[in-house]
Amino acid sequence: MPNTSSKCGITLDFTNAFTDNLNDANKITPTDLSAVQSKAKQAFTAVEENIKNGLFGFAKLPYTPESELDTIIATADDIARNFSDFVVLGIGGSALGNIAVQSALNHPFYNLLKDEVRPRLFILDNVDPEYINGLLDILPLEKTFFNVITKSGTTAETMSQYLIFQDIIKKRLGDKAFRKQFLFTTDPEKGVLRKIADKEGVRTLSIPQDVGGRFSVMTPVGLFSAAVTGINIKNFIAGARAMDQTCRNQDIFANPALMYAVIQHIMDTSKNKPMAVMMPYVQALKDLADWYRQLLAESIGKQYDRNGNIVNLGQTPIKALGATDQHSQVQLYKEGPYDKIITFIGVKNYRETVKIPDDYKDIEQLSYLGNKTLNQLIKAEQDATTVALARSNRPSCTITLDKLDAKTLGALMYMFEYQIAIAGELYNIDAFDQPGVEEGKNLTYAMMGRKGYEDQKELVEQELDKKSDKTVISW
Repeated sequence: MPNTSSKCGITLDFTNAFTDNLNDANKITPTDLSAVQSKAKQAFTAVEENIKNGLFGFAKLPYTPESELDTIIATADDIARNFSDFVVLGIGGSALGNIAVQSALNHPFYNLLKDEVRPRLFILDNVDPEYINGLLDILPLEKTFFNVITKSGTTAETMSQYLIFQDIIKKRLGDKAFRKQFLFTTDPEKGVLRKIADKEGVRTLSIPQDVGGRFSVMTPVGLFSAAVTGINIKNFIAGARAMDQTCRNQDIFANPALMYAVIQHIMDTSKNKPMAVMMPYVQALKDLADWYRQLLAESIGKQYDRNGNIVNLGQTPIKALGATDQHSQVQLYKEGPYDKIITFIGVKNYRETVKIPDDYKDIEQLSYLGNKTLNQLIKAEQDATTVALARSNRPSCTITLDKLDAKTLGALMYMFEYQIAIAGELYNIDAFDQPGVEEGKNLTYAMMGRKGYEDQKELVEQELDKKSDKTVISW
């Protein structure tokens, strides 16, 4: 059976999801694939129709006008010339994409480089008080720029961070410094941050109204911080554009996003594989798995389908890292429940080569490593794990990048976004909303005393009061 590859420097190898090494309960058979072909074609057609009608905003982003990218780059370069530190205040989709791009494309210890001329980058994606206060201990406030990212301007975590930092800057450095050191990435027309920006004269970048947070890495949400640290965002977008063109093909064997969506769907709905593991054998892609985890969980984890039926569906995304998690997770993957489909991610060519010295020729347990490279070792570990799992009846796919750069990363992230759009059609759910997240937000508003949520506060307090000495242990 052929493997799906693109002209984007990326290959999807699904041999170990179809191989005869697996029994029929754990592999995709020709019958399985034939049975879903019609449904897959319908899903593809529906996505294409929605894109054509302008309903899927993420699909417009690979065609962002160069003039808009130039504006982002010019603003980023101005900040890089004038500030030593760049802080992103955001959570979820306003943080995970930024982190993934930074980790993938910059030096693994970017913030510690002594000769780095671009600003250090800190992305605050939580409101733990020790975490926030810890950053204050190391920031030179007069040389720090803050990018506040929230479309609505009502995200409690992000806005609490904003209130803290703007208060500190205003009190220590004055209102002029506040206007100079803050930029809001928010809705182009409405919302709390837009109102504050208009009132106080703060610079802004706009988030397209038809692009949700977890799909926003190719908007100013992700592009701005990338440009500040010197990443080539034009190449990043060019990679996404090349992948978009590859994905506009209804042939399942020529469209990696369509094939990957179908594989995951069959594994989940027909092969009892509700767990989707993503395991890069590239340290730089560790945070990509974190970004994908949100993309899959929020998009596909739904209680209702489009017809209002209760379905409670969605795979559970699991992040792992090769070779690290061979020593913590693979035991479970190989001998635990048959409930996982694993996606390995590797590269043909690492950006560095490290040779292992041949210093202990007389010690058999070490001599075999001598004169090899870490590149060979990590690739051997990836291949060995793939084969070992297949021999234990565990299915997997492997995504391989020719090399990791801005273009291939853009292509890969867009492929996953397109896959999720297809998956929404296969499951007959809305892949672009997140109603399950909203309840938690509203209850948080209630507990923090936001006006209009008093009734919900009482409900939460009643639930918390149900604790008793019989259900709580202290020691």
